[in-house]
Amino acid sequence: MSVILVFLFVIAGFAGWWLSHQGLMSRPWLEQGLAGDFVALDRSALPAAKIGLGVFLAVVGCLFALFTSAYFTRMAVSDWQPLPLPRQLWLNTGVLVLSSIALQCASVAARRGQIDTVRLGLATAGLTALAFLIGQLMAWRELAADGYFLTSNPANSFFYLITGMHGLHILGGLVGLGRTTMGAWKGARPERLRLGVELCAMYWHFLLFVWLAVFALLAGWAATYIDICRQLLT
Repeated sequence: MSVILVFLFVIAGFAGWWLSHQGLMSRPWLEQGLAGDFVALDRSALPAAKIGLGVFLAVVGCLFALFTSAYFTRMAVSDWQPLPLPRQLWLNTGVLVLSSIALQCASVAARRGQIDTVRLGLATAGLTALAFLIGQLMAWRELAADGYFLTSNPANSFFYLITGMHGLHILGGLVGLGRTTMGAWKGARPERLRLGVELCAMYWHFLLFVWLAVFALLAGWAATYIDICRQLLT
């Protein structure tokens, strides 16, 4: 339960920081100026697509928080045998970081109207995301070759479940990324393209954060950190 609360507090912190940068914390009733300025301010409010994506990511965050809580609960049982962390996961993590950076660059370029840079960033993000998924499959194959099958041990089941669920979200994100990339090559309207790129970047940054948390969990660092916190609080 404490793991879920910590995760939710982190998500709430990120959400508060993000909303503060979107103008939702402003107080328009205290503003002074012409009526036309307030109309323009209302039109520049947060798009419904971003709000919808934020709600979806909150649900996904809660899902992974439940997985994490179940992971900590199950690992306390005596039959738990942690499996070795494949070295491939380190490379996969670096690839996913590059994918997130590429989308951030594309988002900045979209605001500046640099369409060529947007196309390059989207293509790079898509290719690195595919490389991440391929790398995850290679890690699964490596573990299976060493005898760490899905039903061999509860630790194995959790590993395949959590990494597989994260991979499915990456795969789903590739669908949206593909549509945005097609729009960039077909000459979509700048406002629509900018929104699409920002949504993809927002989604990718979140999945990168989730993967770093999952990676720390599977490596055993999260358990060590929680133990240190408990010792400090007692």
